[in-house]
Amino acid sequence: MIPVKSSADIQKMRRACQIAAAALKKGGEAVRPGITTAQLDKIIHQTIVSMGGKPACLGYCGFPAAACISVNDVVIHGIPGGRTLKEGDIVGIDLCVSCDGFIGDNAATFACGSIDPEAQRLLDVTKEALARGIAAAQAGSRIGDISAAVQGWVEENGFSCIRDYTGHGIGREMHEEPEVPNYGKAGHGPRLVPGMTICIEPMVAQKDWKVKVLSDGWTAVTRDGGLAAHFEHTVVITSKGPVILTQP
Repeated sequence: MIPVKSSADIQKMRRACQIAAAALKKGGEAVRPGITTAQLDKIIHQTIVSMGGKPACLGYCGFPAAACISVNDVVIHGIPGGRTLKEGDIVGIDLCVSCDGFIGDNAATFACGSIDPEAQRLLDVTKEALARGIAAAQAGSRIGDISAAVQGWVEENGFSCIRDYTGHGIGREMHEEPEVPNYGKAGHGPRLVPGMTICIEPMVAQKDWKVKVLSDGWTAVTRDGGLAAHFEHTVVITSKGPVILTQP
């Protein structure tokens, strides 16, 4: 069953989402050559706690950090550690915040110093894919309309949508129904109704979409070593159109 939130629920959820947005912004501002992914995670953790939230990723199914930090060919679920960022890296940060019984979730991929023009194009296309997916999230439309909007734009630009991981519903739990794939057919899937809260999160590969998970059980990388980018917002469906709860 797909949960539908009351206006009171959404107000509580908005707080978790605003903390998540602030922590993501703070983490992104700290991306620079010479910093380690563990240091980025510490900044994010401290920001969340200082604002009255809890890092929902920490301990989730055993995940050991406040944020997933994914560099270059890492698609998702990168574990922060001793890796030192260098000029030209692209750095995906994905984090969830728990506050007052609800969760907010967002992600973005940041340039570390000057990056290759094709890497920048990957970031730009993925960010625009998120915008197009959100624009398609209208009450009365279907999940497949979001999926088709994302996939169409990504493939039109010569990139590919990751298929092993999807967006999702969110609320009291980090992952709720429905799944929100980044590929699919318009007019298919569950219908969107006011009060639904979902995470739309294009994960886009520079080359082929196939991934593999490393021996740590978390880190998912592109099989061909191509770059990957990830952008995400938590969105509530309303009768007047989608509203981004994680807008900074």
